[in-house]
Amino acid sequence: MIISHKYQFIFIKTTKTAGTSIEIALSKFCGSEDIITPIYPEEEMRKQLGYRGAQNYQSNGFYNHIHAAGIKNLIGDEVWNSYYKFCFERNPWDRFVSYYYWRYQLEPRPTIAEFVESEFKPLFYLRRMGFKLYTIEGEVAVDRVCLYENLNEELEQLRIRLGLPETLQLPRAKASTRKDQRSYREILDENTQKQIQETFSKEISMFGYAL
Repeated sequence: MIISHKYQFIFIKTTKTAGTSIEIALSKFCGSEDIITPIYPEEEMRKQLGYRGAQNYQSNGFYNHIHAAGIKNLIGDEVWNSYYKFCFERNPWDRFVSYYYWRYQLEPRPTIAEFVESEFKPLFYLRRMGFKLYTIEGEVAVDRVCLYENLNEELEQLRIRLGLPETLQLPRAKASTRKDQRSYREILDENTQKQIQETFSKEISMFGYAL
């Protein structure tokens, strides 16, 4: 999560949407008064790139995946209403598969069906770390929900909107060892597809996602 007073923006970080890479890229342009939450172990990557690392977050109660209501409460209405707020969303079927292979990077791994029903409750976790982060009482609370599927175009539009002096260059953070590069359509069985559709029905409708 980043709050940039220098460029007057708030980046809310969702999961499995290239959030860590985007956060690192944005850190390059942050000033000394900006709020940047820590990302481990990728803090070392920021350091190696010469970008600003985690700063100004501890005494204020900010953390990496803080939700919109929490940010608004901490910074107050004036800053919240005047700063440009954005996040990223992703096709929920594709996002689920990405999360599955990130959590289980090595064999043996449970089947998709077993994972869905596991104690991790992955569908509810992903919704809590997505839609629930950028909404307040079920309503979108940011100025723009960027789409992961249009990542490069979205980043360029953000650069222009925020007035950043350079193109956002994404580092390869949280690289996966995933070898199965099949489409989620081939990986997910019919029942899992249906469960995902039911859980993320609002996002699917809002952003026009389809199997």
